[in-house]
Amino acid sequence: MADFPDGAAIIFGGSGGIGKGVALEFAMAGTDVAICYNRKEDVAQATAEAIRALGVKASIHKADVRDRVALEALVETAVAEHGRIHSLVWGAGPLVPQVPLADWTEEQFRQAVEVEAFGFYNATRAFIPHMREKGGGSFTHLGSAGHDWWPKLDGLSVAPKAINEALIKGIAKEEGRHEIRANSVLIGVIDAGMFHELSAQGVFDEKWKEETHKLLCLKRWGEAEDIGQAAVFFASRRANYVTGQTISVSGGFGV
Repeated sequence: MADFPDGAAIIFGGSGGIGKGVALEFAMAGTDVAICYNRKEDVAQATAEAIRALGVKASIHKADVRDRVALEALVETAVAEHGRIHSLVWGAGPLVPQVPLADWTEEQFRQAVEVEAFGFYNATRAFIPHMREKGGGSFTHLGSAGHDWWPKLDGLSVAPKAINEALIKGIAKEEGRHEIRANSVLIGVIDAGMFHELSAQGVFDEKWKEETHKLLCLKRWGEAEDIGQAAVFFASRRANYVTGQTISVSGGFGV
């Protein structure tokens, strides 16, 4: 039996460093992929082309996740392209400044919550009715390993994702009767995306990398494909009786 029904997985944040890897893993699992992006159209298009090279259908969709009306329209567009959206992976989010909680500005915290938490809420409101109509589906949230072990200065990433962890539990509890599942992949330090951008800015210097490396049971950084493989598992028929759960893909960070 195929891992997925006909239709597509839609990846929010699919033009990010981790999102690209997640999108490719779904394609390699044999399902269509709809890539959502905000600013990086060139990256989204390149990822779609790489997916098509695998013989899998891909589409790209510009989306401001803060706009619920736009996301409701996105459902129609994506369904017209692929027939069905069977899986939604949430990985959208801004580049997060590394700031102590006591020094967050209201603007920083509001931006983080509006994009990550309100954005995810808007996506659930848009796609749950479609999944109900089609007999089920799955939500996979790309959260933070900091949910279990607070990483110093990374709270603007951890806090809004904690809201989404609660929403995931709610979806699992309330939508299971419609065969809609919801799970989370908690992400540690991954050699992609924000790690590269903040390293280039000098935020993550060699001392930071050395000290963080000491906290890993597996003495290597994770890769985007590691996150993608976990997300594919949760969304696939291999996890057909799994909902409301988390996997920490962190190399044993903080254990």
